[in-house]
Formats: sequence, structure tokens, C-alpha cells
Amino acid sequence: MNPMTIKTETAAITPEARLEKLRKAVDEGAHRTLSWRLAQLDGVLRFVSDHEDAMLAALKADLGRCATEARVADTLMVRSEVRLIRRNLRRWLQPRRVHTPIAAQPGKSWVQQEPFGLALILGTWNYPFQQILIPLAGALAAGNAAVVKLSEVAPHSASLMARYLEHYVDPTSVIVFTGGPETASRLLGCRFDKIFYTGSSRVGRIVMKAAAENLTPVTLELGGKNPAIVASDAPLEVTARRIVWGRFMNAGQICVAPDYVLVPEHMRLALIDSLRRAILRFYGPDPHRSESYGRIVNEQHFSRLLALMRDGRVAIGGNTDATDRYIAPTVLTDLPAGAAVLQEEIFGPILPVVGYQTIEEALAFIRARPKPLALYLFTKNRSLQRRSIRDISSGSVVINDVIVNQIVPGLPFGGVGNSGMGAFHGRYTFDAFSHSKAVVHRELWGDLDVRYPPFSNRKDRLLQWLLS
Repeated sequence: MNPMTIKTETAAITPEARLEKLRKAVDEGAHRTLSWRLAQLDGVLRFVSDHEDAMLAALKADLGRCATEARVADTLMVRSEVRLIRRNLRRWLQPRRVHTPIAAQPGKSWVQQEPFGLALILGTWNYPFQQILIPLAGALAAGNAAVVKLSEVAPHSASLMARYLEHYVDPTSVIVFTGGPETASRLLGCRFDKIFYTGSSRVGRIVMKAAAENLTPVTLELGGKNPAIVASDAPLEVTARRIVWGRFMNAGQICVAPDYVLVPEHMRLALIDSLRRAILRFYGPDPHRSESYGRIVNEQHFSRLLALMRDGRVAIGGNTDATDRYIAPTVLTDLPAGAAVLQEEIFGPILPVVGYQTIEEALAFIRARPKPLALYLFTKNRSLQRRSIRDISSGSVVINDVIVNQIVPGLPFGGVGNSGMGAFHGRYTFDAFSHSKAVVHRELWGDLDVRYPPFSNRKDRLLQWLLS
């Protein structure tokens, strides 16, 4: 059936009625064939192809994001992830045989993937297409029905998806909601079989509390204070370029951006000089006029970031324009230990630089704080690399670069502790929306009496042998 026809037929039905129908179909065990799943993935790909220019324009309007940066993160990355899922889906759905011990013979055992049922995907505003379309592709590939809640903070992007997305997937299995926190609260009051949330740790706690009412499994993609450690042997120019690229991408509004830099005290001013040169190289003498530099998403976040800039000394940048929601790439230093910018997730174009005396002091500084989403370490020292990976718990680690772990399809992307739980990207997106069902098939012949009462010393010894 033409999806446009389906859309027209269902348009008059209220959202609540559609959600009830979706829940009923899931509870009755609607089966999603491989062909249906592949068709949904093809639909997501067509949505991106048909609306790429409109997506880039929406991201420009919402975040001031340049076309190249937007294309890499919100169209090319989505295409890459969806194509990877599509290419491997048939294999991922195959039952995976496991060894069956003697005690369960004659028989065979396997793991079979099944959908959770009805998934709720709560999107975010900083990457509004990527953080909706990739989880949605995973949910549909795994055979789920899905309810999508778009972020109202990126209104142009949300409007585009709300208007067109259901035309490209089966709208009897996918519902797209807009609205603010009250809509999210209403949805969280409903029963779902899986919840996938991207956003702040504060709201993540609210989501998890609501999920606990129905013991619903969750994937929480949260933020965190991502440290960048610069060791004494790190080459400053390339280190500074990579940190500046990661910190000021999307005007710093990215959960995996380096949130602060720890550098040997005797190198602190030299690193700041290198950061200044990198900013000049990327954005010119006036980043306000740069086509490659974004804007803060709204006035609320603009005001929040201004408050974070009050502590310490502005070493680079610091210029702002409220009418344009512009904050220059800013580097802070000489910060007091209790500065808010060192405690809260920044999510903006501000980079604190903190000096340390010994590497032990730097590692202790990180361990004393909630577990980060990402740890970045710049050093040639293999021993320090191994030690940092071993001794600091984080969602991911990148040595001598930042953020690039996100484009490695074989790696999971997710946090730990305060920075989240669960993971996605590549196979992990499919797994996030799949239940691994254990299956054992026994034959009706070969029924050993040793398992049944009454027990004896002989049965006891034989059972120990069978189960050892």
C-alpha cells in the first residue's frame, strides 16, 4: 500500500487513539517480516535523500550549523548507519547456536533475537535528525513498533520530521509526536516495552524513574564532563587543533566534546597560545562572521552559558551577541576549584584549561568526578595510555584525538554511570531494541532417570559428573 494513502487514512485519528491501536497490535503479537523491516530501513534512507537540503536548512535555522558540518553528522552518518544495519540485518536475525551440555542431551540450544514490542524514542535538539533516525532504524530493524517524540528546542528540524517522516515508514507502526515536556511526561506515563532517551543526566533520571513503574528497559544516552588530558610529551599544535575542532563543533553543543583540558602547569600558557592559533585558523579573526561557526540554540541556553563564563580569566574569546545568540570560541583559565564551569556539563563553546603538577594529580581529578562519556588522552607514552584506559572508567576512550570513536561502526557508543547506560551505533543499535531469547529444544526420547527423585548416592555422583 502507498504510504501516502495510509497517512491520509490515519490522519483523522487522534494521537491517543493511534497509540492505543499501536499498543493493541503489539500485544496481539504482530509479526514483522524481514521484508517489512528492510522496507522501513529503505524508507528512512529515502527520507534523508528526498529532504537533505531541507534538513540542512533546518539545522542552519535551529543551530546556525554550516552545511558541511550538518551533512557529515546528520545526513551522511545516518545513511552510513542505516545502510550498515540493512546490509547485516538478515545475518543478525539468524538464530545463534550455542553448545548444549551432556545433561541437556539429546537436544540443541540457540539464541534468537526478538523485538521488545513498542519502543519510545525521546530525541534531543543538538543533533535532531541523527539522534532520531538512527535509533528509529534500529527499532524498526529489530521488528518493533515505535513512538517518536521530537525535541521542541529545535523547532525547524522537528517540524520537518513531524510533517514528512511518517510518509516514509509504515504509519500503522510509527507515530511521531511534537510538543514540549508535558508531551514527554504524558508519553512516559504510558506503558512501553523499551525506552531510548538522549539528553541530560537530569532528565535521564526522570525517564528512568518513569520506566521503573513498568520495569521497562532503558537506553540512556546522556552527557558528562569529558576530560582531555594533555601529557608533557604531547605535541601542542596538533593537540590544540584536534581539541579546538571537537570543542567548538556545533558551537560546543555536542555531548562528546572535550569539556575541559588538563595540562602540565608549565605548558598551560603555551597550550593556550596553540589553541588561539587553531581558533584563528578555523574561524578567522572574527568567528562571528565565519560561515563554519554555529550559534546557541536558544536564549535560555545562551543565558546559562554566560553565567558559566563568570569564573576565572578569559584567555581567548569571550565576545557575545545576544541578538544573534553568538558566543565566541572561548577559553577560560585561572579557575577556582569550585567554579561552576568545572562542575556542570558546559554544552557550549567554552573550554576551561586547568594546570596540573603530576599525572597522578590529573587522574585523581577525573576519578573524583562522575564517570565521563568520553576520555581523551594526548600522549605518546604507551604506559600512560594503558594506565588511563585501565584506571579511569568512562563510556569510551580516544587516544590522541577526540570524537572520532563515533565514526567507527564496530564500536558501541554509550556512557557509564552518570553519563548513561546501554549503547548504540552499528550492531549495538539493533541490539538495543532486541531481546536475546534463550531457546532449548529437547527430544522426547532419552529421558534419563538420574534427574528424577528419589535420589541416591549413585545419582548424586552421576549428576555431579554430568554437570561439571
